Amino acid sequence: MSIQLIFAAMAAIGALIVVMALMSNRQPAEVELHMDGYNPEAAAKKGGLFEGFLEGFNKSLTRNKGGRSSRLTDELAKADLKLRVSEYVMLIIGLIVLLCAILFFRFHSPVLALAGIPAGYFAPGFFLKFRQRRRLKAFNNQLGDTVVLLSNALKAGYSFAQAMATIAKSSSPPMADEFSRAVREMNLGVSVDDALAHMVKRIESEDFDLMVTAVQIHRVVGGNLAEILDTIAFTIRERIRIQGEIRTLTAQARASGYIITGLPFALALILT
Repeated sequence: MSIQLIFAAMAAIGALIVVMALMSNRQPAEVELHMDGYNPEAAAKKGGLFEGFLEGFNKSLTRNKGGRSSRLTDELAKADLKLRVSEYVMLIIGLIVLLCAILFFRFHSPVLALAGIPAGYFAPGFFLKFRQRRRLKAFNNQLGDTVVLLSNALKAGYSFAQAMATIAKSSSPPMADEFSRAVREMNLGVSVDDALAHMVKRIESEDFDLMVTAVQIHRVVGGNLAEILDTIAFTIRERIRIQGEIRTLTAQARASGYIITGLPFALALILT
């Protein structure tokens, strides 16, 4: 068998793995429950042979709760990617195989084709971090209004759990997604404090951590929570306003830095 046929087969297999990992036949609710550690069995029964393989592979990967696979589960949750660890690993493997085949057919060199290994390995991680940063920014931008809504709901006589359910229904993603998930956890028997702690772990927002800390202290010592939330909302809005002013004032300097950094690479491309 010629090397061209080998790489052609690699391209086909890689593309098939990527597509099947992304198009796995599962319901969103089952994915979210699995990511929270409830480990549903329905997906493996409904999805056929490949789905059963992924479910078994996922169990073997996530057996160690404190290991790398557990951290990867948290990273996928932070990025709001509806993937299990097994699907993410299969996606990386398929991408590596596919990129190696593409580079071989482009440059006709097995040595250069090996560059697809680091590219395929690190590219999903970069995309994961990009999703996390974008989602965190959107969450922080919504947080000030959300805290005000929480405060108003408490002033109207709602309990804190009812106020969270109101935000889940009336907000837009990602805020609505996170609060909806917290409400589902509470419906399954998780306490309010634990549901909020899970949100802090997924979001890693300093402003949201401040709000959750205030709520937890209030549940211990008492006080006017609505007033405290109003103060926190004002602080969050002022911080966002100041950060926006800083970005505006430093935009020209940052643009100049990007241009100077990219200039050697642009010249190299032009000259070659």
